[in-house]
Amino acid sequence: MSLSDQSQLWSTVSQHLPILGSKIISIKQHGTSYYGLPARVTVQLLSGRLVDYFLKVMQGDLAQPSCEGEYEALKEIRCVCTHAPAPYSWGKYTENGIEHAFLLTEFIKIQKQPADPSALASALATLHTQSTSPTGKFGFHISTVHTHNIQNINFWTPSWCELFTAHLSRIVSHAETHFQWPLFDAVGQLVLSTVVPALLLPLQTNGRTIKPSLVHGDCWDGNTAMGEDGRAYFFDVDSFYAHNEFELGDWRARRHKLSERDYGEAYKKLVPVSEPVEDWDSRNLLYSLTWNICNALFVPGSTQKEPYGVSGYDNAL
Repeated sequence: MSLSDQSQLWSTVSQHLPILGSKIISIKQHGTSYYGLPARVTVQLLSGRLVDYFLKVMQGDLAQPSCEGEYEALKEIRCVCTHAPAPYSWGKYTENGIEHAFLLTEFIKIQKQPADPSALASALATLHTQSTSPTGKFGFHISTVHTHNIQNINFWTPSWCELFTAHLSRIVSHAETHFQWPLFDAVGQLVLSTVVPALLLPLQTNGRTIKPSLVHGDCWDGNTAMGEDGRAYFFDVDSFYAHNEFELGDWRARRHKLSERDYGEAYKKLVPVSEPVEDWDSRNLLYSLTWNICNALFVPGSTQKEPYGVSGYDNAL
């Protein structure tokens, strides 16, 4: 997929620009992505002023749910904070007989990646603590997509254990089909039936409660940045209402700079660890499975699937 033969894209995006009377001057590729084509759209307003927008273009079966899900997630985030780009529109079009989808958002001028520990921790703490589930429950009103996985989170439940079980079950099911690895199958089912309830039910029993928090859903190095304005930003979201600690499961393996202790410690200074505190590390390891299994399944060139596990698990947050 390239932008050189996307005449229908220009026409369709022109109809979705947030300011009436705007004219597209250029659409140029901006960076790279495993799962779509990122671009910078420069438009001219009626006043003559030039404005940039960020555009993500995708094709294939996951294009529509990915773009629509991220659009809805960004809308939800922007009700809480401005650490994510403002979403303007998403849409569909057909180019050369191929179905495409796109997402149009605010263009953030990036200074460096990833975001600094204290700035990112503050941004995530704001998102987690100030967000309010519209139902008071865990879940989301629409499916969001992580890599090539349509997340099984588009329902509402008061039980975090129930939602996480559904979420992880779909990922394990994908892996069972792909890996053809009997030992993984056995361990996966054991984790779902025994480990998940053992670690997550105590969060909401014996008088304990946890708040459904809006999470980014894929907060790794490449999805965070310091803007030129000195603020932390995050993007490429696949959000839902979860246990806030779920977010940090993505930082477990050493493949990320966010796995450095400074990031986890900065966050825990702002948001207390949930009770039972002694289960923090085990919960973090459990939560990390969702990203590490998807990494092995869907990230090109991944070395995640190893006979003796994943390096980095000896250095918990």
